[in-house]
Amino acid sequence: MRKFIIGLAFAGLLAMPAGAQDGYAGEVNVTGSRINTFDAAVTPHVVLRRRADNLILEVTVICDTRDPAQRREELKATLRNMIRAAAKDPGIELGVGDKVIVAFDETMLDSVIGSAAKVDTSSARIQIKTPIGADDTFDRASARIAAFIKSTPKDGRTEILGGNQWNLTLVKPEQYRGDIIRLIAKDALGSASAFGEGYGVSVGGLNLPVTWYRSGPLELALYIPYRLEIQPK
Repeated sequence: MRKFIIGLAFAGLLAMPAGAQDGYAGEVNVTGSRINTFDAAVTPHVVLRRRADNLILEVTVICDTRDPAQRREELKATLRNMIRAAAKDPGIELGVGDKVIVAFDETMLDSVIGSAAKVDTSSARIQIKTPIGADDTFDRASARIAAFIKSTPKDGRTEILGGNQWNLTLVKPEQYRGDIIRLIAKDALGSASAFGEGYGVSVGGLNLPVTWYRSGPLELALYIPYRLEIQPK
């Protein structure tokens, strides 16, 4: 029996970290490391391209006041300032987490503050995100976060330090499964028709999780790692 294999299964294991599926009901952080694992040689060519939901930057809120108690209070004051400022700004949200992002509020102040590498210094890691609109550019979206950092009042010797790793987030990736499967079906049937009326398709791997890679400054390519065989009916 003649078969033509034109897809590769299990490519998604390269792009989805352990535990990421737990966040599929919420918001998933598309990290820089996940971008680097994209390999065009093993990723199916059928992808659903869409804008990410948010642009996100992890910042470190740091304080080096010598007295530990005062240092902690200054950090808390600045974090509260961030929370209040974000509540008034429809273009800014705060979160915590690496792979799965959850909303940050005052009940988490003690849990996010820890010791920094420098002596007599404490810090907290917070995610600042902004929704990506249809007309947004990367510069416009990132400027909203930069302006928020600059305008937030800092208490005592506290600073808000932004990094250079701008990431994207995606809310409920599994909601796009049906759209991706429809694209796969259309491509599969078109490929089979090229071999004549006597050929059909067999598709495997559609039970695998939706995964993705970053295809532009604000764009993601979503796919399901699948295996496609064209064979006589």
